[in-house]
Amino acid sequence: MESTQNSPIVLQSDRLTVEIARPGTVYHGSRFDWSAFITQVMLDDRHTFCIPEALTPGQGSGGIGLCGEFGIEEPVGYDEARPGDLFPKPGIGLLARPDEQPYNFFRPYEIVAPFPIRVCTGPAQAMFVVEPLNCRGYAVRLTKTVTVEGARLTIACTLENVGTRPIVTTEYVHNFVRIDAHAIGPDYRLRFPYAVHFAAPEGPAAGRMAELIAVLDVQGGDIRWRATPEGNFYCRPLGFAATDAAQWELVHEPSGVGMCEFDDFTPARVVVWGASHVVSAEIFVSINVQPGGTQRWTRRYKFFA
Repeated sequence: MESTQNSPIVLQSDRLTVEIARPGTVYHGSRFDWSAFITQVMLDDRHTFCIPEALTPGQGSGGIGLCGEFGIEEPVGYDEARPGDLFPKPGIGLLARPDEQPYNFFRPYEIVAPFPIRVCTGPAQAMFVVEPLNCRGYAVRLTKTVTVEGARLTIACTLENVGTRPIVTTEYVHNFVRIDAHAIGPDYRLRFPYAVHFAAPEGPAAGRMAELIAVLDVQGGDIRWRATPEGNFYCRPLGFAATDAAQWELVHEPSGVGMCEFDDFTPARVVVWGASHVVSAEIFVSINVQPGGTQRWTRRYKFFA
């Protein structure tokens, strides 16, 4: 049934309790997809995994837990828009381009027309249908279905191009994760199914990028932390490919509690970001949908103790 209440949507299995913010309540910014905005996952009524991007109110971009974003570097329709024109941010609405500056995901943009979002919920499943608003020929219908079963959480996405222009962009989930109350540091291991090496830092920010990577200790496919980081860390692991194994697995080794992500697509990009209280492994999917076409992709998370 549909609801417009402000209370969170709660899905439950025999092992998981998942809280999802209703669109436009907990988060109403111009960066993250308002649909399927997962603010907490609890395993066995004991272990928690989701944390805000920033612990100080008013700082950061408002991200919490498992929240998606379209077009962080490939905004649909932005480059051709003139100042004052609108451009679509899938999962949010029509945003206004304020000036000639390049798109910057850190920058808040005016949301002129939020997309209508229909929400249908059940005990273990919630479906979000983001209806299109045409913007210079760009129009998409986005459906995201969140399902819990046992210790698994699935996010299935369908993007339909109902406009007259191609939709070419990327999407990822910014997994803002901390296991229970354990600070990020040497007790954690982030594992990838390939030997990790990083994209070489380039340009004016190369020195700063090297500093952001320095706190990480890489051995084969494992990333650990030399110490609890004092600031942010960031890197782009290379070597990724399609796999039936988990694209990443994060474990707090002393407790044995962790989570991993399985994807049914070939990653377009992999990013690791975090700070002392949070780590996010991000798997990007390439989106290229011609008018009348549809693209589907699925992420499956497994939680364990």
